[in-house]
Amino acid sequence: MHPAIEYIEERRSAFVEELKGFLRIPSVSTKSEHKADMLKAAEWLVEQMRGMGLEHVGILPTAGHPVVYADWLHAAGKPTALVYGHYDVQPAEPLELWTTGPFDPAVRNGELYARGAVDDKGQVFMHLKALEAHLKTTGRLPVNVRLLIEGEEEIGSPNLDPFILQHKDTLRADVVVISDTAMIAKDAPGVTVGLRGLVYFQIDVEVAKSDLHSGGFGGAVENPAMALAQLLSKLKDRHGRITIPGFYDDVRKLPAEERRALARLPFSEKKFQKDLGAPALFGEKGFTTLERLWARPTLEVNGIYSGFIGEGAKTVLPCRAMAKISMRLVPNQDPTKIARLFVRHVKHIAPKTVRLKVTEVSGRGTPWLVPTDHPSLQAVARAIEKGFGKKPVYTRTGGTIPVVATLDRLLKAPILLMGIGLPDENAHAPNEKLDLDNLHHGMLSAAYLFEELAETGKGKA
Repeated sequence: MHPAIEYIEERRSAFVEELKGFLRIPSVSTKSEHKADMLKAAEWLVEQMRGMGLEHVGILPTAGHPVVYADWLHAAGKPTALVYGHYDVQPAEPLELWTTGPFDPAVRNGELYARGAVDDKGQVFMHLKALEAHLKTTGRLPVNVRLLIEGEEEIGSPNLDPFILQHKDTLRADVVVISDTAMIAKDAPGVTVGLRGLVYFQIDVEVAKSDLHSGGFGGAVENPAMALAQLLSKLKDRHGRITIPGFYDDVRKLPAEERRALARLPFSEKKFQKDLGAPALFGEKGFTTLERLWARPTLEVNGIYSGFIGEGAKTVLPCRAMAKISMRLVPNQDPTKIARLFVRHVKHIAPKTVRLKVTEVSGRGTPWLVPTDHPSLQAVARAIEKGFGKKPVYTRTGGTIPVVATLDRLLKAPILLMGIGLPDENAHAPNEKLDLDNLHHGMLSAAYLFEELAETGKGKA
């Protein structure tokens, strides 16, 4: 057996226990009270990287949470792979919905439950152990490797672009490897070839200096909750199509061949609906669920707040109302253009009876798509086939990884997305989990990947 593969096979249980240590650290990037935990998670990574034999290991500062960097650059004449991931996690609330503590990792039925298990600590760990397997058994790696593990992905990576620009020469690579995505099903390992982009806004409407008595003032001034609801209702028609003028102008049309390929994937709309517990599926008319999820843009209301929402009754006319809106974008939509169209349209349809404020929140994400015949993509497909024992399928994801567009633009290197998550693993939700079979086969695939990339030749990955 291949030494690195044997190393991974022999330590399957031990690796799970190691990962639990990483998952116990509540590295919630959006909460200031977890700043020390963020540094603790970065230090955990540093200890792992130094212990396996990586070099130039360090915690590098940003204007926010730090980046962890390491490399190994002794494979003369071979390509350089940049492995990206993130060590921050989403908040765990609501805590009462967790079966076991979000930072008290537990294994049940072959799945590891904890916040960050699949997004993204487990997937970062997968690559660390694949690299360790090579270094501990042969003393070297098949390719040159750089690692960039950030701490702000869950808050939109606000400081990553400046960091990459500042360290562009240090980060240069022939190929970028990212594992922060999901497979379409457990028995269908895959390569993600497309991501949707993102723009995010907050809308505030206000009518008075403070909340008012609904009996004394109702009928005299606009109700901001009602005004906001009516405004939001005008952003989509009843068939799920977005009504912002110009929104669809640049949307890449789905080729017939690609629609047929999507239709062949192991996906059941009925099972999808049942698993969600939804009374019915809904979306843009004329497209399948997978097409709407992966290849069509969306506009969603992520949250609404106004007035009295406590128990019982309070006859109040609220002074203000707020909504948060996200838009997922597809090739060839430009986030800057869509942001401008959104603001202009909201201002146009807002009633004159309220004060309106439209604020862009978080960073923008650019949609991304890679051709399936690229040599580096074929390399990762071969590695996955060896690691999982079956040919991978090519999928997209409806989510956004802002760093993909950044790395694509600044490093001009092909990007490989080889995620091992599953659609039902509750990333960002209570009872987040990671399938341990997928973790193991993902490690094997990652170990094979570095060998497959070595065969592509320097600068040709």
